[in-house]
Amino acid sequence: MRPRAVPVVFGALLLTAACTSPGAGADEDPAAGAAVVTSAPDERLTLVADAEPVASAVSASRALFDEAGVVVVAPDGDRAATLLGASAAVGLGVPLLLDPEGEGSDDAVAEELDRLGTQTVLVVGADSAPGDADVVAVPASAEAVAAATGLDLAEADPVPDDGDAAAVAALDPDAPAALLPEDADPAEGEADGELPSVTRAEPLDSTVVLASGSAESLAGVATARAAGASVQVTAGRTDPRASADAVDAVSGAETVVALGTAFGAEDGLDWKVETAATGTQLPGGGQTLFPQHFMVALYGHPGTGALGVLGEQDVDAAVQRARDVAAPYEALVPDATVVPAFEIIATVASEFPTEENDYSFEAPIEQLRPWVEAAGAAGLYVVLDLQPGRTDFVTQAERYRELLELPYVGLALDPEWRLLPNQVHLTQIGSVAIEEVNRVVTWLADLTRENRLPQKLLVLHQFRVDMIPGREQVDMSRAEVAVMVHADGQGGQGAKQDTWRVLQGVGPEGLAWGWKNFYDEDVPMLTPEETIAQVSPRPQLISYQ
Repeated sequence: MRPRAVPVVFGALLLTAACTSPGAGADEDPAAGAAVVTSAPDERLTLVADAEPVASAVSASRALFDEAGVVVVAPDGDRAATLLGASAAVGLGVPLLLDPEGEGSDDAVAEELDRLGTQTVLVVGADSAPGDADVVAVPASAEAVAAATGLDLAEADPVPDDGDAAAVAALDPDAPAALLPEDADPAEGEADGELPSVTRAEPLDSTVVLASGSAESLAGVATARAAGASVQVTAGRTDPRASADAVDAVSGAETVVALGTAFGAEDGLDWKVETAATGTQLPGGGQTLFPQHFMVALYGHPGTGALGVLGEQDVDAAVQRARDVAAPYEALVPDATVVPAFEIIATVASEFPTEENDYSFEAPIEQLRPWVEAAGAAGLYVVLDLQPGRTDFVTQAERYRELLELPYVGLALDPEWRLLPNQVHLTQIGSVAIEEVNRVVTWLADLTRENRLPQKLLVLHQFRVDMIPGREQVDMSRAEVAVMVHADGQGGQGAKQDTWRVLQGVGPEGLAWGWKNFYDEDVPMLTPEETIAQVSPRPQLISYQ
């Protein structure tokens, strides 16, 4: 096995070691050219989270290369040299390392060159390199690099200030382009020699590198592309579930490298990668809900219009109505994907004792499944709403486990209909203790992680503070769940806005928010344009009843 990427890497994480085999080049005749040997990391997930660019470059090299008779080195901090060095490294199929500036120690770089068995270093933008290998020095000009390497470097658009990682990630090893900053002055001079020929290794096409795109990881992006790994730049997002592109990339990978300092602070990166690896996506893409999605839901119970507009038509017509209601929001929230949704009342509060004496009618799964599955097939999200009466929310949620194990189904708690043992509906307004809410958070989060499901929505319906006393203590630590407070007030818009402001004043931070428009009870009901203009901060869910 290869040495692990320590001490300069934070450490590798996760699961069982993957079997790896060296790439082509292990048994090459030296006369055929400088040998290069790559192999996928030994572990399912490798974390390269060094804060310094020099260390990050070394760690990336250690993660993906076993041997490289030729290596490219650029001065740390020299953007033009680093970009052009990336072009050379990717074209040659060898690592890109950085030489520390000023008084920085180059011991780690020299040690890495020694580990790789490097005989020749191509230095771009300088005239020396750490270690004892032969040096071919070139200025940071495409012509000089091409002369020294024999590469046919294509012209490329100048790289904007914020485009380095994306440009390097897009380099094609078979047809590399000469990357230069858009404000670069032409470098003068010629190469002082030529590299020996290089025997490329087979590409690591089963390895995916998630790159944050931060400056310290740029050389590592080039090294990954040189090794033949695919690179998905996440634009600073460190949860691989948050991007549809990242989910697609990870789902086809045997091994994953997380490259960038910020990944070191991402709690639960191991299970998040494993969830992304399923490839399952939410309606609208990705595996996390907000802020990238904006939901618009019909509320009610199948088969009856008395409990909301959802049941005023059959399932196919309800799907189309949800789409029609959601459509006007697409122009109003251009920064998010509008997702139509159903909120289905799964358990209906009863004025009279039920079979289990809990004052709640629990709809059978057989009644709900056709609606849930039709919605999912049509690209809708589904929320199952619980009105538990005298039983508790976890007990009722467990009844619908098999529906909640679907990737597009979330859960809503309606405390108005949560009774104490001596209470009845329509006489008292119910409430739920925060401890019970947090038991639901734990139950739903555990179900989500165990089944490697996309993030679940957990809605807390509320129109009075005392319906969820202690709400500021709701458990926000479980990234498997997005917790939302949904303001259910009805009537005049002034009163509804007052309720909204009061509920907004109760913590904790990080909650998502929902707003309900009532067709008959609101005076008047807001149009989509008015909803977006007047309800501030903007909710992530608008439901219609």
